[in-house]
Amino acid sequence: MTVPPAAAEAIASIGSFPITNALINAWIAVLFFIIVTFLLTRKYSDRPKGLQNIAEFIVEFLLSETEKVTGDKTRARQFIPIVGTIFLFILFSNWLGLIPGTGSIGIWGELHGKIELIPLLRPAASDLNFTLAIALFAVISSHLFGITRLGIVNHLSKFFNFRGIFHSLKKGPIAILVAIIEFGVGLLEIISEFAKVLSLSLRLFGNIFAGEVLITVMLSLCSLFLPIPFMFLELLVGIIQATVFAMLTLAYLTVATSAHEEEEVVETLEEAKI
Repeated sequence: MTVPPAAAEAIASIGSFPITNALINAWIAVLFFIIVTFLLTRKYSDRPKGLQNIAEFIVEFLLSETEKVTGDKTRARQFIPIVGTIFLFILFSNWLGLIPGTGSIGIWGELHGKIELIPLLRPAASDLNFTLAIALFAVISSHLFGITRLGIVNHLSKFFNFRGIFHSLKKGPIAILVAIIEFGVGLLEIISEFAKVLSLSLRLFGNIFAGEVLITVMLSLCSLFLPIPFMFLELLVGIIQATVFAMLTLAYLTVATSAHEEEEVVETLEEAKI
């Protein structure tokens, strides 16, 4: 077996749009959740049992954990569709990449100027495009929630604190100096928003791709028994990475919807938890 390339391999294309093996993996995950949703809504009951019981347990658990971070039920209920979906989708996509045949069953084709086996399936998170898209969605969602909850002026004042400079003109030179410093800090916060996208996407991509490389190397050394401990390790890594991504998204949402004086408290809490 060869070590997978960093970029996902194209299996087919729709016009100029390439269909990669990582994209197929993501579609399978989406189809799985669509089927589960259909089964849950088709036989919904006030007395849950079977699959509905499991689903309600998962939702209640995620809701309780979300409420511990937000500190109130209102925001927890607002954030759970985004945070819960991201967590479950990343978790299932990570575990789907461990199914036998992923990375080993494929078609022969020209790749990088050579005839190589192109896998039909590849873990979705091992494609940087996938992780970058989810990270962008998480950060943009935090700003949309911030604008909705605080108003566009209050939200943008976290980054462009002209209002603070204007108010400081009536309070003397020290207040003006502090306001200018705060304005500079706000500009740095803009850079940090881009850093959030990079850190979220690269963390998830790096860990999942490294796991793929590790398992491929172990399989090339010995295909029997040796890769098994590493497969269990990747199960654990899948949970950890999905949890970290979801918790950081929740932290961004909570900070973005907190008043300016509450942000330091929330950020300190999240740093302690993560």
